[in-house]
Amino acid sequence: MNELHTSRTRELVAVLRRELGGAAPLPPPPPVPEIPLPPARIWPTESHRSSYAERTAGHTTALLGVGHCGTRYHTDLVLQFQAELAVAHGAVATELEADWAEKNGLLPLHTRVSSHREFLLRPDLGRRLNDASVERLRAEARKGVDVQPILADGLSAVACMGAGMELLGHFTRACEARGLSVGTPMCAHHARVWLEDEIGEIVGAKVAAILLGERPGLGTGDGLSAYLVYHPKVGNTDGNRNMMSNIHARGIHPNEAANKLAVLARAMIQQQTSGVSLDLRPLLAELGDAVSGKPQAPQARVRLVEVPR
Repeated sequence: MNELHTSRTRELVAVLRRELGGAAPLPPPPPVPEIPLPPARIWPTESHRSSYAERTAGHTTALLGVGHCGTRYHTDLVLQFQAELAVAHGAVATELEADWAEKNGLLPLHTRVSSHREFLLRPDLGRRLNDASVERLRAEARKGVDVQPILADGLSAVACMGAGMELLGHFTRACEARGLSVGTPMCAHHARVWLEDEIGEIVGAKVAAILLGERPGLGTGDGLSAYLVYHPKVGNTDGNRNMMSNIHARGIHPNEAANKLAVLARAMIQQQTSGVSLDLRPLLAELGDAVSGKPQAPQARVRLVEVPR
């Protein structure tokens, strides 16, 4: 039955084709016209940067007036962005080597954090020392100093292991040159900014200064920040602190930053305060643009990806 049904269907289809003229052979196709090759580069089209973008770009490393390819960024811009983001992710994911502090002659301290993941998720645990570090700090650190510097990994161990020792050395010498006594050099692992309060309180320092890897930005994973506080004690807030960021080879050089930080430390001791109540006006000559309020030159943006033209 199936074969008979199939044959009958084929007969009907053949009749239908004859009636519609479909049984005749197809005419030869027309010749295919020659298609020119596409231009070497379709996008981006010629762009004209606005005068606003031109003027503003001279004061920032932000991506302004970069143009577009249809509704998207240009390929080279996307690749650069992805490369810069990878630098930031890599810096945050890097951990301080276990014996790095000892190798560099620093007193090793550890916070209450038990893992790098916990450090990222629990900032509060990075603000206090574990019991063993508290005991070691009490037993081995100098007490009653003017300035207690603390090198720390923060959110960029890359920065700490990079320019950290250079900044610590310059800062120590700059403080001593101004007649300030400096405490035992130390390094804290998995540390947050407020850890300086507990350390400074234990050693009885007048000023605590934590020098730590700052939160990475696009393409900058090696930047250090410095936070200084007068009369360090647990319970201080950010309003009690003064800070300087962007300390690296392409921003504020560690040597320059160290001198300005020493100026701040001396002023805190003289005025017996820090943070929002610290009077920076007498320091204008020594700190310069850092307290002038004038726009500063932007950091040079380094190209990480080159797209062939």
